[in-house]
Amino acid sequence: MSPLDPFGARLRRAMDERGPLCVGIDPHASLLTEWGLNDDVAGLERFSRTVVESLADRVAVLKPQIAFFERFGSRGLAVLEKSVEEARAAGALVLMDAKRGDIGSTMAAYAESFLRKDAPLFSDALTVSPYLGFGSLRPAVELARESGTGLFVLALTSNPEGGEVQHAVRSDGRSVGATMLAHLAAENAGEEPLGSFGAVVGATLGDLSSYDLDIHGPLLAPGIGAQGATPADLPRVFGSAVRNVVPNVSRGVLRHGPDVVALRDAAERFAEEIRVAVVTG
Repeated sequence: MSPLDPFGARLRRAMDERGPLCVGIDPHASLLTEWGLNDDVAGLERFSRTVVESLADRVAVLKPQIAFFERFGSRGLAVLEKSVEEARAAGALVLMDAKRGDIGSTMAAYAESFLRKDAPLFSDALTVSPYLGFGSLRPAVELARESGTGLFVLALTSNPEGGEVQHAVRSDGRSVGATMLAHLAAENAGEEPLGSFGAVVGATLGDLSSYDLDIHGPLLAPGIGAQGATPADLPRVFGSAVRNVVPNVSRGVLRHGPDVVALRDAAERFAEEIRVAVVTG
């Protein structure tokens, strides 16, 4: 498929061919130390290069967390630019975990930073926060449609604090999280084989049967591994939408570095466990 194909179509193909797995690139200080690296730009570069070289040619999605690069300033962002470029060149889809959210021209500028095709940090998709109102994301939605990229909107996140906002009930009787899912379903209507506008829904949340997760778009599911959820939990949590789940694993894979073979083996184990759970669930 060409880069101009919609993100949802490219993601569906990548998951079918490589397995439904997203691996985070999260070079926080403690993980750099575990790898025997210094908490500096050189350590950051070694870490990121190793993850990309080990996994970008075999996993469906790599998800850099931008904060761990931004803390090193412009030199850290230069490492991120290189990592994104090399990961995409090797065939992985890159989901930039930046959780941007604002209004008007500011939201447009955030979108251009990651979703404009000639941007240094151009990525296949971007995480965004809708809690200034879903309509505040319109500049990002429009640019994503134009550029063939995607969005993952925070809907039902795995952190305990999220519930005070996401489970709050509106005057129409629907929760805020359910409202975000409904907006996404509307954006994905008519798209085949999969819409490009996804939701972030925690794999640790247990029974979500009261929510309609069939948004005809991808569901990024953090929480597998270190946060306690397992691939076997996915059918119970996501029900009929499980085939569109993109489970995110970070520490569960990254703790096996810097050994390249160990990183690859860990990613392959998770991908196979997820594939079996999705098929048999």
